[in-house]
Amino acid sequence: MYKYIRQIWKKPESSLGDIYKRRIFLWRREPATIRLEYPTRLDRARSLGYKAKPGFIIVRQRLPRGGRMRAKPAGGRRPKTYTRRKDVKINYQVVAEQRAAKHYVNCEVLNSYWVAQDGEYYWYEVILVDKNHPVIKSDPHINWICEPQNRARVFRGLTSAEKKSRGLRHKGIGAEKLRPSKHAVFWRKKENRKRTV
Repeated sequence: MYKYIRQIWKKPESSLGDIYKRRIFLWRREPATIRLEYPTRLDRARSLGYKAKPGFIIVRQRLPRGGRMRAKPAGGRRPKTYTRRKDVKINYQVVAEQRAAKHYVNCEVLNSYWVAQDGEYYWYEVILVDKNHPVIKSDPHINWICEPQNRARVFRGLTSAEKKSRGLRHKGIGAEKLRPSKHAVFWRKKENRKRTV
């Protein structure tokens, strides 16, 4: 079943047709952050750790597309370094995860996935876990998220989307990550310079 769902979501506009257009038409009129009863993409949610049990929450998060612009100064002199353009350092999926986490402060973000986009918005569904729920605490597969070292993981670059944007994805067999840590390289070079002198 999941194989066929995955095939449909490879090209949703052509596969789903009017259903996809109708969904976007309705989603535009909904709040930016909305809790759902069940995931829109069941195959993707399950592959990212979602279980249909108490303690798991699905949230659909809407984000505006396009560049970010600073507000124009209302009065006074223009600063020398003034520019209205503001480049976002992280990708839209990470922004969606962080906004969902701010709405549900008692939950931790497990993962997220893309569901739709149009000319104005992106929509992502975020999987949240209630770390204080007794079902989550007693489940050995997910209770690692209750540990204190995993607190606020979405704001510390520990979700899958954030690791991807930081270039920390595993690449190839035996490779630890795509690039080494910038700080680790700096200190390694510094140590090598000391040894040569």
